[in-house]
Amino acid sequence: MGANIRYDRGTVVVELSDSPQRPALIEALKETGFTADPRIGDLLRAPARQYRAALGHLIRSGLEVKDETRNYETLQLALHRQRVPYPHQEEALNAWQTQGRRGVVVLPTGSGKSFVAQLAMLQVQRSTLVVAPTIDLVLQWANLLEADFKYPDVGVVGGGSFDIKTITVTTYDSAHLHVELLGARFGLVIFDECHHLPGPSYQLAAEGLIAPFRLGLTATPERSDGGETLLRTLIGPTVFRVDIQDLRGTYLAAYETIRLHAALAPDEVEAYQLARATYRAFVDQHRISMSRPDGWSRFLSLSARSREGRDAFAAWREQRRIALQCRDKLEMLESLLLQHRDDQVLIFTQDTDTVYAIATRWLIPALTHETPGPERKETLADFNSGKVRAIVTAKVLNEGVDLPGAQVGIVLAGSATVREHVQRLGRLLRKSGDKEAILYEVVTAGTNEESVSDRRRDHGAYR
Repeated sequence: MGANIRYDRGTVVVELSDSPQRPALIEALKETGFTADPRIGDLLRAPARQYRAALGHLIRSGLEVKDETRNYETLQLALHRQRVPYPHQEEALNAWQTQGRRGVVVLPTGSGKSFVAQLAMLQVQRSTLVVAPTIDLVLQWANLLEADFKYPDVGVVGGGSFDIKTITVTTYDSAHLHVELLGARFGLVIFDECHHLPGPSYQLAAEGLIAPFRLGLTATPERSDGGETLLRTLIGPTVFRVDIQDLRGTYLAAYETIRLHAALAPDEVEAYQLARATYRAFVDQHRISMSRPDGWSRFLSLSARSREGRDAFAAWREQRRIALQCRDKLEMLESLLLQHRDDQVLIFTQDTDTVYAIATRWLIPALTHETPGPERKETLADFNSGKVRAIVTAKVLNEGVDLPGAQVGIVLAGSATVREHVQRLGRLLRKSGDKEAILYEVVTAGTNEESVSDRRRDHGAYR
């Protein structure tokens, strides 16, 4: 008399023999999320993430359990270089352990999230999968784990590599594409920048992994679609949270934020108002609310259907270009570059056209999604060594890049999301001696940039 549990293509399947406990156990498993699979008789099936809960029910039932699911190993990891955790790192690890080694840790950029992950790996000592949003971050993680653990063979899945090892790093894209091959091989999964996970396809990776131990890391869990509520199901509850202002000047660099207003010239005002009037007339005519989550997609859909709509979209682009590239804003940038010519400066804008315009005008290296990997790596290395004093980018440096020397940030444009603005500030906050960071935000007065700026500054870091 017993029970059998096994892994099958991103799910776990439970087979129960006849026993007095069977009816109650079936009900308990159904409450956990199991359903009867009509394709295979009365076997019970659930997403692989329910493995731990199912095994607990089976063991508590007193039945003899045959576990054919787990295919992960016990490791013997040790840090090559001993480090004493900061108090917030130790508190985060203890909180995660108290919650059954499942949950999300929210720590600011530069405060040592990756070391919390390493401490979790040391504590669990099981085959580990690290999931990160970009191939740059994947390679950064692989190099970090190989160096700090002196682990000779960290596998990489993504970016043209497919090498599964007892410690493997992969992208979110590759994790969900290959979840059937990865699903039973890891006892611990670490989701870096886990705010990406609730995406419709990415969450399939968390569903299809049996990993009983789960750690999510992020500086900004909140999403515009409210999807952060799914993190409790996919990883676990938020077990520990510290924000930028709590570590400012101690474990993060001291900083100040300065908002500057650029002025449109008379000819720019006229052109801006004309373009905006054309755009707004179309939006109002079709009763499109741009404050709604579907506002932008409705505008794009309707503007593509008529000449009037295409004119409205062109007008939207023109008023945006004028606000982004007004002459006074660029003169302010030049003044700030001269003022901070001896500092390491990151310039952030919203689109690649502006990036290239700035790069050409001031001969500053540009990083965009079009920049080849080797060139990007060389540029970042030159910046970290001090050979290059400034970099201009749109979104490439928003998250996951280690630039300890960056001291000054200049935001010329960006989205209205709090996350992006906090991430850009976070690029400057890694502690380095007595560094004091400055984040400038240059906003074009009399344009919608003012309301965008107000929305993205709705965070304690700016109060």
